[in-house]
Amino acid sequence: AALREGYEHFDPRAYLRNNYLPPRADFSSEEFVVPWKLRCLAETFASGEIRGRTLIDVGSGPTIYQLLSACDHFEEIVATDYLAVNREELGRWARGEPGAFDWSPFIQHVCKIEGRGEPWQDKERRLRQRLRRILPIDVHRPEPLGAPLRPPADALLSAFCLEAVSPDRAAFVRALAHVGNLLRPGGHALLLGALGESFYLAGPARLPVVPLEESDVREALAAAGFALRELRSYAMPPALRTGVDDVEGVFFAHAQK
Repeated sequence: AALREGYEHFDPRAYLRNNYLPPRADFSSEEFVVPWKLRCLAETFASGEIRGRTLIDVGSGPTIYQLLSACDHFEEIVATDYLAVNREELGRWARGEPGAFDWSPFIQHVCKIEGRGEPWQDKERRLRQRLRRILPIDVHRPEPLGAPLRPPADALLSAFCLEAVSPDRAAFVRALAHVGNLLRPGGHALLLGALGESFYLAGPARLPVVPLEESDVREALAAAGFALRELRSYAMPPALRTGVDDVEGVFFAHAQK
């Protein structure tokens, strides 16, 4: 209940300014956090192993960068978020409305690292075509979408959601198991998340986060019925510790149900 109340004050635009503009969204070097996240996703999808009909993005927030490499490998992408303000922000971008957040530097960077020589506008168009549904979700319910996804998703992606909406590690494990219910057996899960973070700011909202270590991520995935395939981590450099959170690092996990 306390978390729900805090998120009523969440400001999507403030969140985007804090995390997806410079200095954090600096594409001049692979040493910065946003290029690191994009490379983790690009390299994992480049294997060709993770593909299918449907990918569900759990807790999309107001962001689409996490879907840029995924959109080449699925017929449909389902974005989800608990907050209507975030679903509205995603909808503005998906419809190409004036005033939507400008993701073009992210799209251009992903096209560059994927190295296929594709015009970035083609990838933008493809993601908009395949982002067909933006649904409400509550990861604390055994059926997060209110009913089972039929057929279950072939893959699951979640970036900076579960640790930010769980009051403790036990709730984090339960939420991971709940979203796992959306995935077919053998389906892949890709997670990006915060390490050592206890809070972040989004406008007037100061939101608590479960501080995780790599060992917590490993244990939570196992407890939720996933087999870990890969775990990478990134240490947040001092220059990117801007006061909008107290994050120490970022993890990227690839697991299989």
